[in-house]
Amino acid sequence: MPLTEQEEKILKSIVVASDNDPRHPEFPPGNPQFPATPTYQIEVPGFSNVWLKDESKNPTGTHKDRMAWEIVVTYRDILLAKKDKENNESLPAMSMVSSGSAAIAIQAMLNTYQLPALRVLVDVNIDSKIIDALVEVGCEVFRTDLNYRAYTWRDILKLTNNPNGIDITSNQALDPNTRFYDWLSYEVIDNSPDYCFIPFGTGTLYVNIMNVNKREISAETPDPRFRGNINTLRHCNFMGATTSDPRSLAVKLYSPHLPFVAFDEPWLRMYKTAGFCGPQSEVLVFQEEFLLKAIKILEDQEINCEPSGAAGLALMLQTTGQLPKDKKMLIVNTGKTKY
Repeated sequence: MPLTEQEEKILKSIVVASDNDPRHPEFPPGNPQFPATPTYQIEVPGFSNVWLKDESKNPTGTHKDRMAWEIVVTYRDILLAKKDKENNESLPAMSMVSSGSAAIAIQAMLNTYQLPALRVLVDVNIDSKIIDALVEVGCEVFRTDLNYRAYTWRDILKLTNNPNGIDITSNQALDPNTRFYDWLSYEVIDNSPDYCFIPFGTGTLYVNIMNVNKREISAETPDPRFRGNINTLRHCNFMGATTSDPRSLAVKLYSPHLPFVAFDEPWLRMYKTAGFCGPQSEVLVFQEEFLLKAIKILEDQEINCEPSGAAGLALMLQTTGQLPKDKKMLIVNTGKTKY
């Protein structure tokens, strides 16, 4: 089946400059550049060498914009397959479980390329303002009790009335742990920090960064995007910051069920044993008092950040007594959604 005129138009509009050439980056699509967002030094009491990777500068305000672009690239792949007569079906709608940021980022990108609306499964108790924002940007919203149990991909497609669609939440064919944040991961490790603090919700960003670090430490030929120091990165401690408190202000990081997460203790232990990261690399629960302190520090420096985005700094403040004060600390600020 040949592409329709509209599908041909969509396909031509999705331009991927390159997969890994920093001279021809693919993101953000409207103004590609590498690095796509800035990294700059910030002031944190008691430390002299703290840097912030600021993802709030992305189009909708968070690192989820990078994932959103990869979803558009997936549609490009589907259209190319259809053009080559490997796929005669119409473009599928995609579904996902979201607390807001990812769905808004994806739908905003889908709107740009006139792609099918995203079907979003949210918790029944989600803030009504987030529902309004999701609807306004063009998502189809469905509600359920996400605390009740872990949902499978079949459940998600059924609950979003999308039996022939694709579930983003669970689909490993999308390569979420190596592809969603590969450019961001290079922007992070190119700074060659001694410690890197990363918000940990689903764990996808943390795993992406760790996988890219492993790739460069073990690669015979470095990726063109790599500008880091191998010896430093081999000893860099990657610290994931998460919460187990359903009442935490960092609502984007709490989930009672994580059925599709790639991270587990044996995985991390192997990375440390094989020398792909520092021995202190760990995913730790931060306490709310340190999150409040982190938010205040970032607000005082006029850094745009929601509580979940400040989790990395919260964990750094919580572990201050265990950290060398002169080593290079890199905080990943995942940003704040522009509702």
